[in-house]
Amino acid sequence: MRKSNKPKFRNLALSTAIAANFLAAIPALAAEVSDDHTSIWSRQQAEKVALTKETTAPPVDLDFKLVAPDQWVWDTWPLQNRDGSLATVKGYRIAFALVAPRSLGWGERHTQASIGMFYSKNGKDWTYAGIPYNKDKALGHMQWAGTAMLDEKGKVHLFYTATGDKNNWDESRWAQTAEQRIAKTTFDIGADKDGVHLTNEGEHQIILEADGNYYETIEQFKGNIITAFRDPFFFQDPNTGKEYIIFEGQAGGDYSLKPENIGDEEYRKTHSVPAGAELYNGNIGIAEVLDHDITKLKLLPPLLESVGANHQMERPHVVVNGDDYYLFTISHTFTYAPGLTGPDGVYGFVGKGLRSDYKPMNGSGLVIGNPAENGYQAYSWMVLPNQQVISFINEPKDENGEVKFGGTFSSTLKVNLEGDKSEITKEGKQGEIKPFGPNR
Repeated sequence: MRKSNKPKFRNLALSTAIAANFLAAIPALAAEVSDDHTSIWSRQQAEKVALTKETTAPPVDLDFKLVAPDQWVWDTWPLQNRDGSLATVKGYRIAFALVAPRSLGWGERHTQASIGMFYSKNGKDWTYAGIPYNKDKALGHMQWAGTAMLDEKGKVHLFYTATGDKNNWDESRWAQTAEQRIAKTTFDIGADKDGVHLTNEGEHQIILEADGNYYETIEQFKGNIITAFRDPFFFQDPNTGKEYIIFEGQAGGDYSLKPENIGDEEYRKTHSVPAGAELYNGNIGIAEVLDHDITKLKLLPPLLESVGANHQMERPHVVVNGDDYYLFTISHTFTYAPGLTGPDGVYGFVGKGLRSDYKPMNGSGLVIGNPAENGYQAYSWMVLPNQQVISFINEPKDENGEVKFGGTFSSTLKVNLEGDKSEITKEGKQGEIKPFGPNR
């Protein structure tokens, strides 16, 4: 006699109903956003920026060593694998940084910048290996910051900012003529007992230019702080496999100061926006990589904008920690819009995907800021996937208030990221880069 299937189906239906109710009770990890959604760092949020014990950087040790005694050294980044992990070549760790001769004045270094290479066996004692590319082949009057990626075939992809026209450069009007474009070149890499060597330098190519719509061109520039289309960061999304270049930009086209750039409705009732705030039009841009060699890209709407709040969102980069996507950027006190202020520091925003409704960390965005009594001691922080934070020594003051120009690696910090909260937890050695794994 054949058994009835009804109890089995009844149990299956009951299980399905229970599962459906359970899933319905779980809140969505993130509200869906459109593919062109741009998050906002508003005046209301930026107004909350304040140093706390969790976000104030420890004082810089004035007894610092120079990683390259004859060079100013500033914006720094490690060589990473395609998945974001630290690359090693025959036991060597490799880093790149902006460099300029110390024979130049401290303020002159920006318009004479090149990219230098460093290597180390232990991630603490670094050897300066010079500028690894041919300056005559490089694009731009100067080469500003970027990132570097080692692909699965052992090819180094160096992304950088080609700034100014080397054939038509006007030093006296450099802020008005420093057009920025995103460029790349490639190398083979090898290492032996004498160190790390880059060979077979590839063609230098422009891979991204401002479009005048999402991103301001130099012809559209009308503020009093330099415009931006710079600081490329290569990023492979661990959850989708898609690849992107993320960069600093400025709102282009006919952008406007929208109500949401100011704050919520209640805040807007009492907040008066000072004249000129609308000229502060920073954003974090993004382009999708369309080919494996990273030469074809498609500009996309910005990930985040700070129109009316801050003019510069420099060296943006992403760290993925579980379900959380952390979008970091650095900014200065002097680039805050009128009526707002904050320390030179690294600022962070957290979302549930690369294209997210990003919320500022710690309620304001501040993750690490220089102490109030030494507001320019360090700059250009970069948060790595294991939450190490590297930077350079900038302009620390001694006990007499005298500035001691740095131009060398600063002590590495460690931050703990927990949802939308963060805390500085540890200080490491000067210039230290410990091994780290991929974004995941």
